[in-house]
Amino acid sequence: MIQLLLFGTSGCHLCEQAEQVIKECLPDNLDLAIETIDISGQEQWEEQYSLRIPVLYHPETKKDLGWPFNQWQVKEFINELTDG
Repeated sequence: MIQLLLFGTSGCHLCEQAEQVIKECLPDNLDLAIETIDISGQEQWEEQYSLRIPVLYHPETKKDLGWPFNQWQVKEFINELTDG
């Protein structure tokens, strides 16, 4: 199973758009879990990602995909993780 984090903050309209883009492009049968993380008050992530959110992050490889991204870019990001 691929586990990803979606870094954002509550009330972030771009984060809501990113969630929609991700949901629309991934097949239901993909073995994937995406956890939404609010970086507010989490110094490590806030410092690194506050200017780039929303960010899709793969903790195992430390690869990330920062906004703006589209469905094609999300698919490519996932493909790199499954092929690599």
